[in-house]
Amino acid sequence: MRALPLRPQFAWLEITGVCNLKCWHCYASSSPQGDHGTMTPADWFRVINELASTGVRDVQFIGGEPTMHPELPAFIRHALSKGMWVEVFSNLTHVKDELWEVFKLPKVRLAVSYYSDWSSDHDDVTQTKGSHKLTRANVEKAEQLGIPTRGSVIRVLQDQRGKEAETDLLQIGIRDVRTDRLRPFGRGADGKAPDIKKLCGKCGRGKIAIGPDGDVWPCVFARWMTIGNVHEGSVEDIYYGEANRQVRAELEKVFPHTIVDDHPKCLPDCNPAFETCSPQTVCAPDAACGPTQPPPPPPPKKEVRLSPRRSVRYANPGISGTDC
Repeated sequence: MRALPLRPQFAWLEITGVCNLKCWHCYASSSPQGDHGTMTPADWFRVINELASTGVRDVQFIGGEPTMHPELPAFIRHALSKGMWVEVFSNLTHVKDELWEVFKLPKVRLAVSYYSDWSSDHDDVTQTKGSHKLTRANVEKAEQLGIPTRGSVIRVLQDQRGKEAETDLLQIGIRDVRTDRLRPFGRGADGKAPDIKKLCGKCGRGKIAIGPDGDVWPCVFARWMTIGNVHEGSVEDIYYGEANRQVRAELEKVFPHTIVDDHPKCLPDCNPAFETCSPQTVCAPDAACGPTQPPPPPPPKKEVRLSPRRSVRYANPGISGTDC
């Protein structure tokens, strides 16, 4: 069986299943009814140590909503002490003063989910009235504080103002806005079983995900393909272990192009330090992402009340097997 040619470089750390929102498309099926799992703070500190010792250079704290975990500031500081770069993927509706201070530290950046320039669209996706107002205000605050931030616009609803959301973020001052389609996992699958063909095929090569109960997955989207548990084994043993090799063999049958080279193409050229699995990037003209067209003029401001629930909930989830 093929050995894993890449040492681990990136890790998703899903530190909680708690989220204050209830997004229709959540791949982790997080909600206010979630919990922090069986991983204690001591477990997470140990895992971060093990990741650093195996060569992982970048970690992304996710959830759930990672800002709901009371130990997030300590986790970030510990990862920084190990020489890692840190990204926190958040809905930015629940940010305490202590977190703002940590977010301002060198080698830390934010990523934020954003769905529309209209509150009605955004709040429809999150199923939480007022979430758009909070998120947008904190995106502006992050920009004012000089915190590196990228936006992630996911197309979930029919007729969602995704393009306008991209423009809105660029005009706030965000220089890196990524777009993606709905991923058919978790609640995003709308009750269907997960389909390996909807992954990108790079799972488990140079990257792993660790969940709140210690389960290790080759990718946050491939959470049904458990390759170990950090309560029972080390990160290094799990990554180089038989279960991950079997997962890679299965993926290589479906995605033979992943055997061609050893570079994880999921790491976008415009920001190679962080894994996003997002195929499209909209960058401002002065951003490091490369040349792009200037953003269009802003849409006219329009007050919109929370709209009635759409009869068609999801956009077409027809993702090709080669999308990263």
